[in-house]
Amino acid sequence: MLYSVDQSSAPGGAPTQPAPPEAGLHARVLDHLGTAICTGEMAAGSVLSIDDLVDRCQVSRSVVREVLRVLASMGLIESRRRVGIMIQPAEAWKVFDPRVIRWRLASDARMAQMRSITELRTAIEPHAAWLAAERISDDEASELVGVAGKLWAAGKAGDEARFLDLDIDFHRRVLVGSGNEMFEELQLIVAEVLAGRHHYHLMPHYPDEQALQLHTDVAHAIQRRDGERARRAMVGIMEQGFAEMRSLWERTFEPDGP
Repeated sequence: MLYSVDQSSAPGGAPTQPAPPEAGLHARVLDHLGTAICTGEMAAGSVLSIDDLVDRCQVSRSVVREVLRVLASMGLIESRRRVGIMIQPAEAWKVFDPRVIRWRLASDARMAQMRSITELRTAIEPHAAWLAAERISDDEASELVGVAGKLWAAGKAGDEARFLDLDIDFHRRVLVGSGNEMFEELQLIVAEVLAGRHHYHLMPHYPDEQALQLHTDVAHAIQRRDGERARRAMVGIMEQGFAEMRSLWERTFEPDGP
């Protein structure tokens, strides 16, 4: 039986996000160890061995070695000769990896992670919207307007699952529509943090009408090729989202992070 972290809770008493639908034992062990490292359960500077991890996870050495290879590629661990497997400090982690983001969201530093990603999004997504107004095709712009309309309806209905799917799709379309392959790569990070906001109850059951209107404003501005208006509306989305997160977080009296 695989030893696993309780998926219903994390430091601070909040539930952890479920692992993505990846197949197999390898993915479950990776998620377990990644979460343990990023939440501090396995502290930086700790030294482990393959035998330790085989016993901990009750899996084969080959599974452990493959998981360690992936964790090393993320900067979470480092294998040192005559020392063992050392847990690396957060400064060494590949913070743009969506899995690292998901695991960090399971920690007490969740709000600090949300803040840093929101700051990144505020720097990138408004400019992506500005570029999309110039580069997106007419058909894609019309589809974006349609997604914004469906997003509005799902928000008004309080359909959180559908709202999340549409919100992820909306921001993905803007990033892709920018025509910038570097911006497009950020869609996985955006999807992870939007899913985290929902999973950790960092947005209201019924989204604020202003936030819904801003999504519509972005879509229509892009369709009309008004880059500056699209940029300003996207800035508004970022500011509104962070305000919602902070307001909801403060009600829980949980740590805000550095």
